[in-house]
Amino acid sequence: MEKNNSRRGFIEKSLVGGALAFTALPGLLSGKDRSPFPMDLASGKRPGPKVDKVLRSFPENMVWGYFGADVPPKLSVKEREIVEIHTVSTSGVPREDPESFFKKNNLAFDDHAKELVEIIKNVPPEPSGIRGHMLTGPVFIEGAMPGDSIEIRIHDVVLRSEYGVNHVRPGRDDIPQEIKNTESFVYRYNKKRTSAELLPGVEIPLKPFMGVMALSPPPETGRVSSIPPDFFGGNLDLKHLIKGTTLTLPVSVEGGLFTTGDAHGAQGNGEVSGTAIETSMILVAEFVIHKKTISMPWAETPDHFIVFGLNPDLDEAMKQALAESIRFIHEHLGFTYEEAMSISSTAVDFEITQVVDRTEGVHGMIPKSIFTNRKFTYWYSS
Repeated sequence: MEKNNSRRGFIEKSLVGGALAFTALPGLLSGKDRSPFPMDLASGKRPGPKVDKVLRSFPENMVWGYFGADVPPKLSVKEREIVEIHTVSTSGVPREDPESFFKKNNLAFDDHAKELVEIIKNVPPEPSGIRGHMLTGPVFIEGAMPGDSIEIRIHDVVLRSEYGVNHVRPGRDDIPQEIKNTESFVYRYNKKRTSAELLPGVEIPLKPFMGVMALSPPPETGRVSSIPPDFFGGNLDLKHLIKGTTLTLPVSVEGGLFTTGDAHGAQGNGEVSGTAIETSMILVAEFVIHKKTISMPWAETPDHFIVFGLNPDLDEAMKQALAESIRFIHEHLGFTYEEAMSISSTAVDFEITQVVDRTEGVHGMIPKSIFTNRKFTYWYSS
């Protein structure tokens, strides 16, 4: 009986959080950004598909650095509702004097900057000392139960700011000894937000994606840092998870409890400095529940299926990625294990996702085009 009451309170909190997500708090923000729907700075129109619900990045909707089954949801959504989730990057912004970051770098102290400062000043760190990313959520997906899997369809990823930050720090074993100084680099976006300039003559194409997308770990795990990725997702840092792609994760708790953040304007495979172009972003997503148990994440693009290997040892991560590739080709596409091994060797590209998140990542890119007798249907068309 006590357990049921606890669950009822859990859901009631989620509905309260959802109501807060739709309303700008008095005195928190000023100006045009009070609207629950963002405006595309280039066109003046709200981008993407019709949105059913919005979770704004107000302090009470943020979680600093951790996932956990006991974290109260901030929004409750039905399956297939399209949700707009606002995230912020605090990267490079000092907690003691956040306003100074904008002045020092000659950046506008706009509504986004004011919201960011409010978050830095009002979101407490996890009491036990767990540290990680500034995240938005969780979102409770109605009907999702342990043993299910949730397909996260990424309808859009929209840049919120005019800049991103990358850090270079010496001291890690894998950093060349020539790197002796700690430096933060501010990348400024062009007007159409299609590229980022580091220095005159150095422009990085912007391919925005969410570095962190996670469901809750199992209750017995307790709270865990958002830094190392795991079977429930998290800090996967997969650069291919752009607009029009899908990530599927296993459900460990009722409602799934989806949390996101660590938005990247662009990143190379490996994320070798430890950071990408860290930025603030809006995720527009849809959740689809599958009554099928999976043990590891997998992703899909219009052209590829993507499997993961995750382990503190990069060699072991590679072994797991290979095993997942073979299993996927066998279970989903109907080939024998031996045939799947051959296909993995001749057609699957294994790439290093990242080597900086304590748990290192390898992903396998399985091309759909090689399966000429199969017609794959996909939810997204550009």
